[in-house]
Amino acid sequence: MSSPPGVFELPQRHSLSAQAAAAIRKAIGDGVWRESLPSERRLCETFQVSRPTIRTALQLLAKEGLIEIRQGRRNRLLSPSRSSPSAASRLVVLVSHQPILHTSLTAYQGISEMRTHLAEQGFTTEVLVCQMRSAKAQQRKLETFVRQNRVFCCVLLSVSKELQEWFANHSIPALVLGSCHPSVKLPSLDVDYRSVCRHAAGVFRSKGHRRIAFIVPNSGVAGDLASEDGFREGCASNAGSADTEAIIVRHSGTTAHIATKLDALFSSPRPPTALLVAKPSHTLGVLVYLLRKGLTVPDTVSLIGRDSDHLFDDAISHYRFEDETFAHRLSRLMAQMVSQGYLRPEPNLIFPRYVQAGTVRTANR
Repeated sequence: MSSPPGVFELPQRHSLSAQAAAAIRKAIGDGVWRESLPSERRLCETFQVSRPTIRTALQLLAKEGLIEIRQGRRNRLLSPSRSSPSAASRLVVLVSHQPILHTSLTAYQGISEMRTHLAEQGFTTEVLVCQMRSAKAQQRKLETFVRQNRVFCCVLLSVSKELQEWFANHSIPALVLGSCHPSVKLPSLDVDYRSVCRHAAGVFRSKGHRRIAFIVPNSGVAGDLASEDGFREGCASNAGSADTEAIIVRHSGTTAHIATKLDALFSSPRPPTALLVAKPSHTLGVLVYLLRKGLTVPDTVSLIGRDSDHLFDDAISHYRFEDETFAHRLSRLMAQMVSQGYLRPEPNLIFPRYVQAGTVRTANR
């Protein structure tokens, strides 16, 4: 039963922005206001929430086509034809720097399950590839697409810092699959790479390794940068222990460039005795390189893969979580996005477990 005009339902204390939007939406439907909304201050007093909460709620309603936000004036109610439920957007856009087929198997499976669930709820999904060109070119392509389409929300897959910042500064809800850069406040879902790499460095240190290298793509992706931070932290000396040299080896991702970097690394007077390697394909590539050079694992060099692959199970020490974990977490977050129109701008982290598979041994003294 609808509340009589002038009687308001106060939002619950969870997801306040979405609840405030729902309360305002209901009041609009009850005919409490005719042409415009009260001031933000009055709305805050009415619904007993903060101004940032009200502003986020108003952005959600504007996106639905219920109101028009006008700077310096009261926000205007739009006509029923423009604010009808049939006009609401049902498009979810997957923004990536590469085709979805090129993502990891875990991410691909999670995205596929998410798209299936969205389709069951009447949503359509579309992929927008913004190749790693200039930031301005990426933003122009994104702005053109958004201008030409009614977008409900976006899922961001390993996009640049500039695109993350673009979404953080606009009203389109977005979920980052990966980690956010420190300056960006968006909801995200990723492995806790910082903790993983801190732990891996600690494993090596506990085995007496004092010259440890991290082989990582020079991608600029937030997850790789967080990995580097965690690796440095894990290599930092503890009180009373010998110093550990942390070597970060960044590469372009090609086999040839990785081999060139490893040549320089192992031709140095003091080569590393332990390697942490990001990306499954690169881990296998490094292992093949070591075997070709006669550097046996783990007798000469200890090895840990930062990420998981089904080939690693009994062969390479690595960090693993079940594929279903990622898919379920992603689907749950998208269900919240669909029901609320909004997610809290905070990281959602997955903590994998360390799998010891015999590629780590005590360092030779």
